[in-house]
Amino acid sequence: MTDRTISYQGEPGANSHIICAEAFPDWTPLPCATFEDAFAAVTEGRAQRAMIPIENSIAGRVADIHHLIPTSPLHIVAEHFLPIHFQLMVLPGTALETVRTVHSHVHALGQCRRIVRRLGVKAVVAGDTAGAAREVAEIGDPSRAALAPALAAEVYGLDILERDVEDEAHNTTRFVVFSPEPEPVEPGSGPCVTSFVFRVRNIPAALYKALGGFATNGVNMSKLESYMMDGEFTATQFYAEVDGHPEDAGLARALDELRYFSRELRVVGTYPANPFREAARPAAE
Repeated sequence: MTDRTISYQGEPGANSHIICAEAFPDWTPLPCATFEDAFAAVTEGRAQRAMIPIENSIAGRVADIHHLIPTSPLHIVAEHFLPIHFQLMVLPGTALETVRTVHSHVHALGQCRRIVRRLGVKAVVAGDTAGAAREVAEIGDPSRAALAPALAAEVYGLDILERDVEDEAHNTTRFVVFSPEPEPVEPGSGPCVTSFVFRVRNIPAALYKALGGFATNGVNMSKLESYMMDGEFTATQFYAEVDGHPEDAGLARALDELRYFSRELRVVGTYPANPFREAARPAAE
């Protein structure tokens, strides 16, 4: 079988590496320095898929991604959810009382405030959770610790002093998989999600009118986010996700109405809803 590669942002041992291994166990993970590099690996043919985090249940959206999606030719073909756990790791044989600083990504530090406060150590921002673990191993200073996934301790030969030190048990990151080509989903084959980007026309109440079709056609919109384009306050683009397939009658009518009031509309992908999404969905009142 031909070797297949999936790119991700981060260093070996990062959460993105973990979800690649879980979702694509027979594929070769390709670490990339930036999200742009992970996208480029696919568009240039060095990888067949990219695993990209899009939002976290505590930290919110991954802002950089929403600026890359509109300009990328890639398509979203799947989603995956990863419960996030952080481990406090140190050089082998290091005692807890030796630790003076703890290093990790800014989001990880923000999600592990209790242990930082309890230990009375200084939090130091690093570019990546796994990168922080690698630096602890390479620098060799026993006063430094890292907050990173368990895989990072295995990769870089570190000891774990305390496990699962995240503040919130529900901490979960949602990832989406990008592909050069769409992977068609049969209408009626099960719950699915449709992601799209759009820019409304510059007329009064355009956004209200554009989105009205989703309400009148009973389509659930699970995400709507706006961001500025090209530094212009008047050029706002939107990224949205809705339940359903574009060939479903209700969603088809809603998208037609959106298209009428939009300067630009592009469906980024239609893909099966992950079972985690359905399990986490609150019961209807």
